[in-house]
Amino acid sequence: MKEQFPHLDIVIIAFQYPFQKSIYQWNGVQVISLAGRNKRKLSKLIIWTKVWHQLKMLRKQKNVIGILSFWCTEAALIGSWFDKRHNIQHRCWISGQDAKIENGLVKWIRPSGDELVAMSDFLADSFFKNHGIKPSHVVPIGIDKNLFNAPPSEKDIDVMGAGSLIPLKQYDVFLQVVHQLKKLQPGIKAVICGKGNEEKKLKELIRQLDLIENVVLTGEKEHKEVLHLMQRSKLFLHPSSYEGFGSVCIEALYAGAEVISFCRPMQEPIANWHIVSDLEEMSKKALAVLQTSSPRNKSVLAFSMEDSVKAMMKAFDYKD
Repeated sequence: MKEQFPHLDIVIIAFQYPFQKSIYQWNGVQVISLAGRNKRKLSKLIIWTKVWHQLKMLRKQKNVIGILSFWCTEAALIGSWFDKRHNIQHRCWISGQDAKIENGLVKWIRPSGDELVAMSDFLADSFFKNHGIKPSHVVPIGIDKNLFNAPPSEKDIDVMGAGSLIPLKQYDVFLQVVHQLKKLQPGIKAVICGKGNEEKKLKELIRQLDLIENVVLTGEKEHKEVLHLMQRSKLFLHPSSYEGFGSVCIEALYAGAEVISFCRPMQEPIANWHIVSDLEEMSKKALAVLQTSSPRNKSVLAFSMEDSVKAMMKAFDYKD
């Protein structure tokens, strides 16, 4: 947004992270970090009060044209209330689990449909189903093409996954798929990037399925390292049981890997992104992809960051 609209004065108010209270510049954008550290109850109320105070100060100092909340949780609660009090346009980007029925803050936020920007068609439908409010805008997250290096000459990773090692992401399913593929491709190479409380369980499953020579758990990697691994991969498996959009999937597509997942983010199909219903279908589709993949698969740009920024500014009715 700062690159496309350099004349705008963009300020980020960070509720919880980083864990150090400070004011600093990040890529030409001012960040006010309040260091909430994810504490609960009274500490959370104190942070909300501090955010409200910061918003009041900004309103006095600047011509505030809008507030964008990430996501439909505590940030939207404060942003929406401040909008209602001071008549400043507020938009909230719904990203994933904030669309679930378990999100009890929605009844306190009481957003209008025009306030809500869903990251996918799936999230727009889910939010309406769970909370009875239809988001008026859908803005998918986009790809920043500048983050990608020149593609490698060959792809030496057969299957890749990336994300938090938590039950929701179902990396046990990933390992089961690799186990099935190994029966026909004994030398298959698979990589999972990420960390989480399922790591110990996954290591034990790797041992049980005799995949020690086939699967590498890299731990947490820098974003650029993950993108480079995607460029080396033929297939990206995303077995998550719930996903608002899955930015890793469109990154993998742009990196030249084909993608298989259980969740369909958009109503319109996306090239090289295959949607399956269960483990058996995922295994069959994965085998088909690996048997037909070329040394350098086609790069697919599903959504660009430039278009996402324009769509978000349009949601604010902003005219440059």
